[in-house]
Amino acid sequence: MQAYKFIEAAPATTSVIFASPHSARGYPADFLQASQLDELALRSSEDAYVDLLLQAAPAAGAHVLLGGVPRAYVDYNRAASELDPALISGIAVRAMNARISSGLGVIPRVVAGGRAIYSGKIGRAQAQERLHNYWQPYHDKLASVMADHVRDLGRAILLDMHSMPRDAVILRNSGRPDVVLGDRFGASSQSDIVDAVAAVFTAAGLRVARNAPFAGAYIAQRYGLPSVGQHVVQVEIDRGLYLDEARVEPNADFPAFQALMDQIVTTLAEIGRSDRKSVALAAE
Repeated sequence: MQAYKFIEAAPATTSVIFASPHSARGYPADFLQASQLDELALRSSEDAYVDLLLQAAPAAGAHVLLGGVPRAYVDYNRAASELDPALISGIAVRAMNARISSGLGVIPRVVAGGRAIYSGKIGRAQAQERLHNYWQPYHDKLASVMADHVRDLGRAILLDMHSMPRDAVILRNSGRPDVVLGDRFGASSQSDIVDAVAAVFTAAGLRVARNAPFAGAYIAQRYGLPSVGQHVVQVEIDRGLYLDEARVEPNADFPAFQALMDQIVTTLAEIGRSDRKSVALAAE
């Protein structure tokens, strides 16, 4: 297995970069043997098939970075320090954030629904090996691509693409959103960029919410540095629009939604062009 898959736009003509850290669906045989869950249960943690929703990006001039191993194995959207003492031997118990406490550290202890992946603990050396082989190379590549865009194009706009369960959020006044955009309440991106992203999804007929309940996790926190030209918007898409969640397979609506996402992705890439007028026209 590789740490990541990088689909390069040749050349990159937009400062927008698309990433999907959680859509890998190839499970190591030794991991499947070590887990007390079957593969279908493990797959409940995936942002399943989000990678296939980004297929239009390279032709639109935007690079795509995909995680190489499933989220249940290594979570690229966590800090390397978010090690769970309830799972990993030799990790000192200390003050933990809510993600670690709930079993969703960088090496997850549970999948969706709080189901335990392992019957016992794993060794610290095993955890560190996963971080060295997969987590670190992914982040080295992401940091490099963003730095290159800032140098060559003046800024980098990372759209960190995820999916959320159908019933993850129902807003009191506007019902169920189709898309939730997270910018850490303005900390990870300039507001005009988030406004432009929202306008593209809204123009496509999708309902958009912001920062509730997904404001952005580690990737947005680490790489969202507007003061140096790095912007990150986390994008959560309702899985029910394209996925049979129980079977973790594309549903009957997948081809139509994939075609819609081709249009959306192409238009989102326009946000990173030097001519911003094209964005306003595309969103109208």
